[in-house]
This record gives sequence, structure tokens and C-alpha cells, in this order.
Amino acid sequence: MNKLTAFGLGTVFGIALLGIVGWNSMPKMMLKETPSAYSVEETVQRISATAKEKGWVVASVKPLSKSIAKHGGGSLPPVMLVNLCQAHHAHKILSNDANKIVSVMMPCTISVYEKEDGKTYIGSMNAGLLGTMFGGEVAEVMSGPVSKEQKQFIASATAQ
Repeated sequence: MNKLTAFGLGTVFGIALLGIVGWNSMPKMMLKETPSAYSVEETVQRISATAKEKGWVVASVKPLSKSIAKHGGGSLPPVMLVNLCQAHHAHKILSNDANKIVSVMMPCTISVYEKEDGKTYIGSMNAGLLGTMFGGEVAEVMSGPVSKEQKQFIASATAQ
């Protein structure tokens, strides 16, 4: 095998390996799980209160686990969806037609759930990384104030 062929095969192998590592790492990078120091109900209350203090609207709090059971999906420990919106951030993103597709991820949702260990956890999307992937106004808003404020909401339910 000549040097050029070996280089080409090494490059292809390296790219494939990078792709596999990246594909397997994405869920851990995009979705964050944080243990809460409180019950599901108290965690939801703390996140909601902090969001309101920061000028966000708590659009809804939905008991996903109850809906699943109601529609025949079976019983689960509590899973709550806290849907949050900040009108100025949303407007900045959605005022550009090219960004309107991002509305599928609005409002921002934080989940609060109990696992089989009986402990409460907070699930969130990595707003900073998500924004960076889109660029432009989306990156400016999601990687800046949304990411910063989301961390504050979660922090309010993680320390006693």
C-alpha cells in the first residue's frame, strides 16, 4: 500500500470515528439532567417562581405522567412539563422569517420528574449549544440570555 492510499484510508477512518463519537455524544451534550434537592411539586414551584421573577411567563405546567395514564399508556412516577416563554426573546428570534422554524421548540420546556430511586430530577435542553447550532439571532438569544436564565431557574431547585 502506498503512502497516499494509507493517508486516504486513515482520513476516512478518522472521519468515521469522529462521526461515531459525535453521534453518541450528542444526547449527553443536548439534554441535561440535574438532580433536585426538592420534591417534584416544590421543584416545579421554585422553577416557576424564579422564571416569573426574571420576567418569564409560565405558559403552563402539564402533568405528562397523568396524561399518559389517562390515555391508556400506563402508570408512571410524576413527570411534569414546565412551559416557559419570554416574549422579548421569542420576538427577537421569530421576527426573522428564516428563524420561524425554531418555533417548534417554543415555549422553552423544563421537565421535572421522579425516577425509580424516588429522587427528583430536572431535565432541560442545552439552550446555549442549541443556539450555537443555528447561528444568527437564534445563537445570540439562546446562547446568551436564555441559557443564562435557564441555569438560574434550575439552580433555584438544586440547592437547599
